[in-house]
Amino acid sequence: MKDEYALVLDVLPLGHSDQRRAFPIAQVIGEVHFNLLELVPREGVEFKMLERIYIGSGVRDKVQSIKKKLTVPELTATAQSELPNVVENLVEDNEKKFIDFFNTAGPLTTRQHKIEIVPGIGKKHLWALLDERKKEPFKSFEDMEKRVHLLPNPKKAVIKRILGELEGQSKWYLFVGPPKREF
Repeated sequence: MKDEYALVLDVLPLGHSDQRRAFPIAQVIGEVHFNLLELVPREGVEFKMLERIYIGSGVRDKVQSIKKKLTVPELTATAQSELPNVVENLVEDNEKKFIDFFNTAGPLTTRQHKIEIVPGIGKKHLWALLDERKKEPFKSFEDMEKRVHLLPNPKKAVIKRILGELEGQSKWYLFVGPPKREF
């Protein structure tokens, strides 16, 4: 699951202090799959905080290379502090994607449903959501809250789920690719 575009979380003009040779790097998050990456900009290019940059497989005008995939603990303090706000903005900007998840999600196992592993959604809310989506697909987070009695804020629940997945706290990954595994 590769991202085409990413948002800059932090810029280190001289790189990490433990680098043998000083060169700039940027830590970014993918717009769609939430990949955390470290990039090397092209010579003479400077990234700005929260700048949207192309990281796809085509010609990258600002990015020399993708250095590596990161985990949350590998992010700088600045990148970690920006992460929740950036994830919230990405969820808001892509609301339809997450509403489609609630409209189409199926079971994970014979005993557990995908919707059920979103924070704050237990069996009662799960059954209410399934009943309501049979009547008519959800149109927005607001529509979900109106139609399902006492449903916790679904946007905040999705954000919390994404942040948990990014931190590697999940057995199942709904929105983020599984973290890199150490062997």
